[in-house]
Amino acid sequence: METTIRSLFKAVSWRITGTFATFGVSWLITGTAAVAATIAATEVVAKIVLYWLHERAWNRTTWGKNKPRLPSPQQINPAPTLDKKTTKRPTRSIYT
Repeated sequence: METTIRSLFKAVSWRITGTFATFGVSWLITGTAAVAATIAATEVVAKIVLYWLHERAWNRTTWGKNKPRLPSPQQINPAPTLDKKTTKRPTRSIYT
């Protein structure tokens, strides 16, 4: 499992790569670096917002999610194990 900081850096590096690609394609199509930069900057903000909305929408649906299982009573309070070598059973005083 990777760390949160690694995932963050991967996401940022991917976004930078995508933005450079958008800038390059926009520059080729428009022939103007300033217009390409404007398109790339707009694309960064738009895609971050769209991704966030997409994630929030998916978070609202239960499709494909595993339902959490409740622990059994034995898992919550396991039965005490007795040492097999012990012949005496623990006694309780009724006066305490």
